[in-house]
Amino acid sequence: MGVILVSMFFAGAYAVPSFAQADLAQPEIHAMEFPFFTLRNRTGSLEPEKIYGSERSDLKAGLCRVEELDLGVLSPLADVAPNFMREELLRVEDVWEKESAVILDGLEATAGARGPALFVHGYYIGFEKGCRRAALLQQNADLAGRFLWFSWPSDGSAAYYTHDESDLYWSVPDLADTIIELVRRFGEGAVDLIGHSLGARGVVLALYEVANRQPNIELGHIVLLAPDMDFEIFARMLPRIEPVAKSISVYAASGDRPLALSRQLHGYARLGQSGNDVSRIPGVEVIDLSDLPSDGPTGHLYHIYSPDVGADLRQLLNEGKPAETRGGLVAKGANLWHLKPGARD
Repeated sequence: MGVILVSMFFAGAYAVPSFAQADLAQPEIHAMEFPFFTLRNRTGSLEPEKIYGSERSDLKAGLCRVEELDLGVLSPLADVAPNFMREELLRVEDVWEKESAVILDGLEATAGARGPALFVHGYYIGFEKGCRRAALLQQNADLAGRFLWFSWPSDGSAAYYTHDESDLYWSVPDLADTIIELVRRFGEGAVDLIGHSLGARGVVLALYEVANRQPNIELGHIVLLAPDMDFEIFARMLPRIEPVAKSISVYAASGDRPLALSRQLHGYARLGQSGNDVSRIPGVEVIDLSDLPSDGPTGHLYHIYSPDVGADLRQLLNEGKPAETRGGLVAKGANLWHLKPGARD
C-alpha cells in the first residue's frame, strides 16, 4: 500500500477526484464496530478476515471491528490519496460471533427511537471486503449505532456472477425473516432497508415476500443504491411493495460500468441506470447522480466514496426528509431529482 501511495504521489498515477480535498474535513476512521447477520459458512480459520467463507450455511450473528492501517511515516500521503482508495487503508481487526438475540438487544440499546438500518451488500463481495465497505457506508451515511449488515454468501469472485445470483435468491427467505423480526422488535415504521447493486434486488425480492406474508406490515425508508435489477420487473412488483414502505428511493447514474455490463448480460435496462422512464414507477423518488464527479474507476460505489451522496443519505435516513426538501436536489420531473455537487454544504 505504501508503494502505491508513494508512486501515486510522485508520478501522478491517479487523478484525485475534484471533491477529494473537500472531503478531508470528514472524520477519519480509526476503529469502528458494527453488528452483522450472515449466511456464510465458518471456515475454521482463526484470522478475522477469513473466519467466514462463501458457502451457504445457517444464519449467524456477530460483531465486526474494522481499523485503519498504520502507515507510519507514509500517513500524510493517505490524505492525498483518491477517495476510492480509502477501502484499501482498512483492515478487519476482529470478528466476534454472538447469538442473534444478543446482537439485537445491543442494537436496541444503541439505535434509539430511529430504529435500525439494515444494509445488504452486492455481488463480488467476500466477508472481509464486505466488512470494510460496510464500515465506509456506516461512516458516509452517519449510521453508527443503528447499522446492521446482512452478508449473504457471495463468492467474492468477479467470474462468479451467476453463482452470486443463485446465492442471493437462496438467501431471500432468511432476509425476509430478518426484516419481520426487526419490525417485531423495533416497531412498525422503524426499520430502514438499504440494498446495493445485486443486494438491492435481494431487498426488493424480500420485501415482496414480506408483503405477501404480512400485507399490513409497516417499514421505514427503502433505499436502493445502484440497483442491479430489471427495471420492468421492478415496475411490475412495485404495487405490491410500495404500500408497506414509508418511502422508496432509487439512486441511479449514467456512468455505472458494472450496471452497463449487467444490461448487456441480461438484455434489459437496469433499475440503477439513469435514462429509464421513471414516470412508470410513481411514488418512487429517483435520485440521478450523473452530475456528480466520478467516485472511482467503476462509477458503482458512490454510496461509500461520494460525500455528496453521503450527505443526501443522512438527510433521508436520519432526518426523514423527502427529496423535495433535501439540500442539493434539483427537480427534473414528478419523481426525478438530480443531485448536484456540493450538497454536503
